[in-house]
Amino acid sequence: MRISARADYAVRAVLELAVRQGGDPVKAEAIAAEQDIPHKFLEGILGDLRRGGIVDSRRGGGGGYRLARDPAAITVADVIRAVDGPIVSVRGERPTGLSYTGTAQPLLPLWIALRANVRRILEGVTIADIAADALPAPVKELAAEPAAWENP
Repeated sequence: MRISARADYAVRAVLELAVRQGGDPVKAEAIAAEQDIPHKFLEGILGDLRRGGIVDSRRGGGGGYRLARDPAAITVADVIRAVDGPIVSVRGERPTGLSYTGTAQPLLPLWIALRANVRRILEGVTIADIAADALPAPVKELAAEPAAWENP
């Protein structure tokens, strides 16, 4: 499983908007500076997030970005899908679109199970959870396992 730089930056940008919710729109330059994200790269990400219904934008001197929905209604999965597409893919395809024959047949349920577990985590954590430093208990428990921090 690989989280792209694009997905990581997108989640960080949305989190930055969440903690500034209620104020003036936030300029891309401010998000880039606060989160140490390359500005030009961030502009493309914010465009994807706007098209995905995660953020709204306003042009002009008082313009910038803000969340399109309450942070409690935006999951990490929503953000990743907006910038990267499907959460888990195999050779660029969704696992449900695959078929295997012969000895490779057991791979399909393995990929489906992997997708289900990744979705369970990413769909179960909202931007509000992260902003409040209040990850759900199952996520905290998984992260607390020493093996989770080891690189095999």
